[in-house]
Parts: sequence; structure tokens; C-alpha cells
Amino acid sequence: MKAAVILFPGSNREGDVARALKHVAGATPTVVWHADTELPAGTDLVVLPGGFSYGDYLRCGAIAARAAIMDSVRAHAERGGLVLGICNGFQILCESGLLPGVLVRNARLRFICREALLKVERTDTPFTSRYAKGAIVRYPVAHGEGNYTADAETLKRLEGEGRVVFRYVMPNGRRDDTQVLNGAANSIAGIVSSKLNVLGLMPHPENHVDPLLGSTDGCGLFESMVDALERV
Repeated sequence: MKAAVILFPGSNREGDVARALKHVAGATPTVVWHADTELPAGTDLVVLPGGFSYGDYLRCGAIAARAAIMDSVRAHAERGGLVLGICNGFQILCESGLLPGVLVRNARLRFICREALLKVERTDTPFTSRYAKGAIVRYPVAHGEGNYTADAETLKRLEGEGRVVFRYVMPNGRRDDTQVLNGAANSIAGIVSSKLNVLGLMPHPENHVDPLLGSTDGCGLFESMVDALERV
């Protein structure tokens, strides 16, 4: 798998993602500067990493969504190529129109840095095939603007089309929209595009791929992408 990790001013998780891609997925990651206009030839996967692109000015991800490289990212997605946006990357995907909705300030206006429990809602995507449907996984979160918001019609469409892939759940494994840690609508933690090839999620699977950190729950996501590309 040949992966391109896009680096914006203010990104800070590109190294974590590159390490996960190399050691879990056996990928060859290349860091691509935001001002470049082309992805490396043969790119299979584009990753927009976490961080604070452009200092989170305007809205989180709004400036990065208009960076020169994003035209090539959109073209890659339109061709069916895989795109993964994590945390700030999810915000950028929404601001660029690759995913619907927007990420706004957390409900209690506090930065959240902790582990979150997530339910895997579907396993027939290129990002989740290594998980069991309904599995509860543990990924870290670190964000101030992780409150996923969309209009009622968009939420209805996402739910009706089964495009919510990860959902925050309580310690008992059940969903409780009144207690979701950041206020996200329908407890949404991650969604996919209509063609299932673009995934955005707020939690950080790349930080739970080493047993030294107490969990390897994130490995399944990277292994799933390898499986998907091998089937192509």
C-alpha cells in the first residue's frame, strides 16, 4: 500500500499516522506538503492527520480545505481512492465537501483528552472489515471541536444509508445521546462517504496500535485498508 500523509501548517499527528501505516499496514508512507499540487504517483491511500491546521483559524479545517493539494485529494476520492481523515482531518473533509456536516465546539466548551469507547456500526467498508459488527473498541480522543453537527435531513440520510461507521457509547456499551462526551449529534464519531471510500472520524486509531500503550484496537482499521486494497 502506497500512502500519502498530507502535512499542513499546524498538523501534529503525521508522524503517528506514518508509524501506524508502516508498522501495522506495511505501507510506504510519504509526507506531502499542503502547497504541493499532485499526489505521488500510484497513491492508494490519502491520510489527513490530526492537529491544528492553520491554527484552527476561521473554523477548524476551513483554511486547510482550500489548500492546493486538496484538489488532488478530491480527484483521488472521485476515482474511488481511499481517503482517511482523523480528528482535524475529519474537520478538513467536512469543510472540503468530501463529507457532509461540520465539527463545532464541544458541548461543554472544554478540550477533551481521554479514551473513548466506540461501537463499530458496520464492517462492510474498506476501513472496518477486520472488526466484528457491533464490536466495542477503545480509541483516544483529543479535541476541542469534535461535536459533529448536521441538519436534520442530512442526519436522516446518513442514518438511512448506514453511513455512520463509529458511534460513541457508554461504558455499558449502549448509546446515550444525552451523555455523549462532546455533544455529537446521534453520538456520531465517524462517517463514510456514499461510495464508502472516504472515512472521517474524530478519535485516533493510530495511537492505539502498540501494546505498550495499553491497546491495539486501532490495528483493525489499518489492517482493513490493506485487505481492501489487496482485493482490488
